[in-house]
Amino acid sequence: MSRLSFLDRFLPVWILTAMAIGIGLGRVLPNLNRSLNAVQVTSGTSLPIFIGLLVMMYPVLAKVRYGQLNTVTRDFRMLISSLILNWIVGPAVMFALAWLLLPDQPAYRTGLIIVGLARCIAMVLIWNDLSCGDREAAAVLVALNSLFQILMFSVLGYFYLVTLPGWLGLPTHGLYLSVGRIAETVAIFLGIPLVAGFLTRLIGERTRGRTWYEEKFLPRLGPFALYGLLYTIVILFALQGHTITTHPGDVARIALPLLAYFAIMWFGAFLLGRRLGLRYERTATLAFTAAGNNFELAIAVAIGVFGVTSGEALAGVVGPLIEVPVLVSLVYVALWARRRYFNQEVAR
Repeated sequence: MSRLSFLDRFLPVWILTAMAIGIGLGRVLPNLNRSLNAVQVTSGTSLPIFIGLLVMMYPVLAKVRYGQLNTVTRDFRMLISSLILNWIVGPAVMFALAWLLLPDQPAYRTGLIIVGLARCIAMVLIWNDLSCGDREAAAVLVALNSLFQILMFSVLGYFYLVTLPGWLGLPTHGLYLSVGRIAETVAIFLGIPLVAGFLTRLIGERTRGRTWYEEKFLPRLGPFALYGLLYTIVILFALQGHTITTHPGDVARIALPLLAYFAIMWFGAFLLGRRLGLRYERTATLAFTAAGNNFELAIAVAIGVFGVTSGEALAGVVGPLIEVPVLVSLVYVALWARRRYFNQEVAR
C-alpha cells in the first residue's frame, strides 16, 4: 500500500465520493439531464460520457504492448473460454435472472436482457488494469468481443426476446436493430481510443525509445485513466440522480438480478481460469471480461428502441450504476486471491 499513489490508495473513497456528487447534482439540478444529453455522439450516449470514456480508456490502451498480441492469440484455452462465457453463458444467465426476479416487470426485464447481450468493450480495460491483469490479453478479448458484438447482438437479441420465450410459452418482446448501428457504436467507443493508444506507443517508441516511453511517459499518462473513471461516474450518476432518488424501489429491484449476475459471472470465470491452469494475470482478465458489460451500447439500444423515459432505458442506466461499485470491489477480491492462491507465481 505504501508504494501506491494517493489516488490509487484511496480509490474506493474517490469512487463513492464521485457517486455521491453525481446523485447530488442530479437531485439538485433536475434539468441537468437535459443539458448533458444536449449533444450526443450516438443515440442515447451523450458527449460528456464519451469524453470521460475516451480519457479513461486511452491511457490503458497506450500501455498495451501491441507487438506481443500474437502470444495471446495462441492461448486457445483463454480465447475459447472467453467466447463461451461472453456469448453463451452470460446472456443465458441474465435471461434466467431477469425472468426469475422480475417476472411482473416486462420493461425492466427486457432492459436487463439487453444489458446481458452487450458484452464489455470499454470499462473492463480499467478494471483489468487495476487488478494487474494481462493488458495484451484484455486488448485481444475486447477486440474479439467487438467483432462478435457486431455479428451477434441483433441475432441474440431476437433469440432471447422472441424465439426462446416463445419456446418456453412466455411473453415475447421484439428487438430490431441494424448491424450498422452496432458497428458505429463499437467504432466510436473502442476504435477511437484503440487507434489513439496504438499510435501513441508507435510514435513514442520510435522517437524516444521504449525505455523513455514506459518509464517516463506512461507514469505521467496513467493517472488520467482514473481521472476519466471518476469523471464518468459523476456524469452517469448525475444523469439519473433524480430517478434514483425518486424511484429507489424500482432501482433496487433492477439491482438485485444485476448483483447476482456480476457475482455468478466473475467468480465462475475466475474459478474456470484457475481450473484451466491460467496465470493470475490471464485469470483476472478472463473474469473481468466475462463479468463486464457494454453499458454504452445497452443504453443506446434501450433509448433508441423504447424511448428515453422507458423502463428498458432505466434498466440499462442502472446497469453501470451497479457495475462500477461491484467490479471495484472485485478488483480487491482479485488482488487478495492473487496473494492467497497465486503466491508462488507472484514470487517469480
